[in-house]
Amino acid sequence: MAKETNKALRNLVIYSVYVRNHSEEGTFAGVEKDLDRIKDLGTDIIWLMPVYPIGKKNRKGSLGCPYAIADYRGVNPEYGTREDLEHLAEEIHKRGMKLMMDIVYNHTSPDSWLSRNMPDFFYKKADGSFGNKTGDWGDVIDLDYRNRDLWEYQIETLCQWAKIADGYRCDVAPLVPVEFWIEARKAVEKVKPGFIWLAETVEPCFIRDNRRLGQVGQSDGEMYQAFDMEYDYDIWGFRDQYLEGKISLDMYVQILNQQHIAFPDNYVKMRCLENHDQRRAKAAVPNESDLLNWTAFMFFQQGSALIYGGQETENNHTPSLFDIDKVDWNTGKDISPLLKKLAEIKKKEIMAYGTYQLYADDLTDTVIGTYEMGEDRLIGVFALKSQAANIKVDLEDGEYTNLIDGSKVTVKSERMKTEGKPVILEI
Repeated sequence: MAKETNKALRNLVIYSVYVRNHSEEGTFAGVEKDLDRIKDLGTDIIWLMPVYPIGKKNRKGSLGCPYAIADYRGVNPEYGTREDLEHLAEEIHKRGMKLMMDIVYNHTSPDSWLSRNMPDFFYKKADGSFGNKTGDWGDVIDLDYRNRDLWEYQIETLCQWAKIADGYRCDVAPLVPVEFWIEARKAVEKVKPGFIWLAETVEPCFIRDNRRLGQVGQSDGEMYQAFDMEYDYDIWGFRDQYLEGKISLDMYVQILNQQHIAFPDNYVKMRCLENHDQRRAKAAVPNESDLLNWTAFMFFQQGSALIYGGQETENNHTPSLFDIDKVDWNTGKDISPLLKKLAEIKKKEIMAYGTYQLYADDLTDTVIGTYEMGEDRLIGVFALKSQAANIKVDLEDGEYTNLIDGSKVTVKSERMKTEGKPVILEI
């Protein structure tokens, strides 16, 4: 576990921006115009998906994937200049938010600056040509971290960007040796103390396949040596199995509880319902009331919370990575007030440091969650299928206030009527 990791990172709200499709302009300046609204949601960190030049060889779509990077030290001219990026960073900082940049160190585009100037930095197939160690990602070629000169170049690049950034989200981080990330973290910390590291850890099947092929396939536990936060892909598939009716809510909750004790005490997961690689939450949970319960439950879970641009207007389409495919800001829906309130609750100290436990009521598909810290308690009740229910809770009889909407909730004989809406109580 990264020894410096602070549990307070569990209080953070991260907002993910794909510059190309976030605004009509598709530029850094276009994002800048939206900063006040993003900040008002309770955002602490803005994560910009890759902002670097995109390769042309084997390009997917009309504009290419931002994860097929041509130059780690350049800026995509589609978005603006380096000066425009630095100005955006300044404006983010002026509003009390942090900037997280996307780092893609497993691969580059086939025509990248590195492939042309440092070919020894790359993995070679049996015939000596560039290629991929795992999978068939046709628009990228893999780097080879057995070359220590590559380490030096990559770490130097990280130290350069750390002058304007406050954190890194690291793409498919388990495919790059954790020893590299440990060394990189130490170097960046000297440039900017308190830097935040988020790993896109991968699904269990991906780890298993990599190991079967004799490639680097590191577990979440291993990656915590270098990273502060990780994706919750280790349990993501179980959520989908529950949504598809393949497992019970009780089994899903048991898995979530097991995750909580599988890692060191100061572990931090980034919780999300959607991201640029996954279907939108609205597509996964089309029922409006169910979606609100799932959203509140996601924020309630211990760990930081991610909002992917467009989630607040219930977009049900994930924008293409390869083309102009704008976020729809005029869906007729807007759950910003809910997100803002949940972000406010997320900042409570008990959500970072309290003892956390989940329970399931299988009959009504309701999750009950608790935090305890000293004499303080926080209780959440989430009807994932919007069923009104009389839920058993460990509370004295009386009237309580729902922190989400200010409504009154009555407990009688250790039973609370939920009306199918999300409830969070502070005791």
